Amino acid sequence: MNRPGAALATTEQSDPRYRRIDRLPTDEIARLMNAADSTVPAAVARAVPRISAAIDGIAARMQDGGRLFYVGAGTSGRLAVLDASECPPTFGTDPEVVRGIIAGGVEALTRSVEGAEDDAEAGAAAIREQGVGPLDSVVGISASGRAPFVLAAVAEARRLGALTAGLSCNTRVPLSEVADHPIEVIVGPEVVTGSTRLKAGTAQKLVLNMISTISMIKCGRTFGNYMIEVSASNTKLVDRAARIVGDITGADISVARLALEAAGHQVKTAVVMLERHLDADEARLLLAAFGDRLDSALEARPQGA
Repeated sequence: MNRPGAALATTEQSDPRYRRIDRLPTDEIARLMNAADSTVPAAVARAVPRISAAIDGIAARMQDGGRLFYVGAGTSGRLAVLDASECPPTFGTDPEVVRGIIAGGVEALTRSVEGAEDDAEAGAAAIREQGVGPLDSVVGISASGRAPFVLAAVAEARRLGALTAGLSCNTRVPLSEVADHPIEVIVGPEVVTGSTRLKAGTAQKLVLNMISTISMIKCGRTFGNYMIEVSASNTKLVDRAARIVGDITGADISVARLALEAAGHQVKTAVVMLERHLDADEARLLLAAFGDRLDSALEARPQGA
């Protein structure tokens, strides 16, 4: 949405290179899209200092028990919900720890909800309904940087003392003005004019990947590059968990599987069992003594050493 008299956002501008794409062969259209998409990582790279600053603030609050909220409308809202929903199976978090809020609610995940992104009061109300406070972090996501629902949500979160970040794909936008950490990833006009599910959506997903993943790394939910909190809920994930246990401990895969079964399919517990020669209950107690952080539990000197 553009304010009256405001300059047209670059994400809404038409790129003359693509004005005749409807007359091109499929292969050429695909190559043009691929070339356009290849510019996105460089745009994200230019924003890394601001992204990193936001992550440090978010991770610090999460380590103190805070929550992370993503707020968006349309494509941005769907990406918000997607990234949040991936955290429990990947990092073993409670579903309440990372939440996605989309303008228009659940219905907006699969269809457009008329006027939802323009409802500023609904954005502010969504933040109040979640009981957002000083320990929490709220990341507003809007390609244009102007969606009233997102602006109001971020402004309300900031008023309530939460850390706030604003992720947009345009410069000098209102979202950057209301957020503690403005993140502007400039990707330029889209192949299909105004279709910000394309380059802008890709850029947003890359940044959200960084925010959630690095925050979880900082909170001790990985060990090196291993997903030690993976929820082993199917055959593929049980196999992955066993390989992780084997890789970390150097144990044969059959030994790793037995330990994982004894540990109730908890990777961290299985690793401590093998590394410290403990049973499952003893391993859990040791982890608990070190805030459930595997690195600290393994680095601690064994009793009597």
